[in-house]
Parts: sequence; structure tokens; C-alpha cells
Amino acid sequence: MELDKIPLWRGQHVAVKQVVEDFARYLYLPRLRNTGVLLDAMREGLRLLTWSQDSFAFADSFDEQAGRYRGLRCGQMVNVTEDNLSGLLVQPGPAEAQRAAESAGASEGTNGGTVAAGAAPTTAGSKPTNGNGQTQPKRFYGTVSLDPTRVGRDAGRIADEVIAHLAGLMGSDVKVTLEIEAKIPNGAPDGVVRTVTENSRTLKFTSYGFEDE
Repeated sequence: MELDKIPLWRGQHVAVKQVVEDFARYLYLPRLRNTGVLLDAMREGLRLLTWSQDSFAFADSFDEQAGRYRGLRCGQMVNVTEDNLSGLLVQPGPAEAQRAAESAGASEGTNGGTVAAGAAPTTAGSKPTNGNGQTQPKRFYGTVSLDPTRVGRDAGRIADEVIAHLAGLMGSDVKVTLEIEAKIPNGAPDGVVRTVTENSRTLKFTSYGFEDE
């Protein structure tokens, strides 16, 4: 819930060590007795049979060049301990997309010349086409307004129902930008200005700031 509500995700995943540091640093996150409580929650979430709806997957690392997770595990027990905080928590959408792509690749085998159902074969230098011979689009763009009180829920749905499908395509390069604009008729108190500015810096916003008008 906290991963989605804040959100604490860094893109489609977040390092286990980063989550531990976030809970130790940010005052707006629940106070925990010790780090073990947080790690217990991670382990319980990772082994849930309903992980795709209720929690997350785990990966050893992310290969940026290949655009895939190494050592992806879904609905399995992973021994996350204070002595070993390596690895990533992965959002369900991208994890399911990679599993589906890997399953499809395995079913096709290593033979060249096989094509997915409904797809037309291509030759070197030709543009990919669909079953009707029409050129397949090579770019997607989209803009959406989110309810500020339910950003975590809405962003999670967008990640699962839109981004995951695009990120799961071989060779795709998906960029997601969150833009925030807040109009404050009565002005922002100094405490809010300090908190938002510091958190924006910590979360590595590329641009941020308050204005008089």
C-alpha cells in the first residue's frame, strides 16, 4: 500500500535497500519497530499466490540494455534479510509482461521463421505489418489527469494496463514522466515549501520549485 500510495517506486521497480532507507528517512511513512518488520512484509508479499493483484515480484537486477529483469521470481519465497538487501521489488504489470514474453519465446522454440498468431512475417529491411498487411505503428504517446487523492491507485492501473504492455514489447524504449501543477490560492506555508522541496530533491525531480504567481 505504501509503495503505491506515496509512491515509492522508482519507475517500474525499486531496490530493496532503497525501500529500507525510505522508511528510515521519511517521517510521513509508518513508524516501524525495526527493519525486520519491513523485511517480513516484503517476504510475505513476495510469496503471495495473489501477488499480481496484492503485492509485487522480485528480481536480482535489471538489464537496461536488454530491457528485462534478471532472476525474476513471482509468487515465490525470497529470503530477504538485513545481511542481504540486494535485489529489486518489481511492479506486477512489468513482471507479468516479461513472464508472458518469455513463455511465448519458449513455445516458439529457437527455430527462425515462426511468427505470433495474427502477425505477418517480415523480411530484412521491410516494415512490420499486421495480419491485414497494414504497417504497424512504432510510437505511442498519452497524457492523463490523475485524482491527486488516489494517485497511487490510478498510477498502478496505468502501469498494469498500459505501460506494461508497451514495456513488454521486444526492443521498446518506454519513458514515463509525472508532471505536477498545484495552484494554491492562499499560499503554501513555509513548512510545506521546505518539505516538498526537500522531498523533490531526494526523489531526483529533474525540475521543481514554487512561484509567487
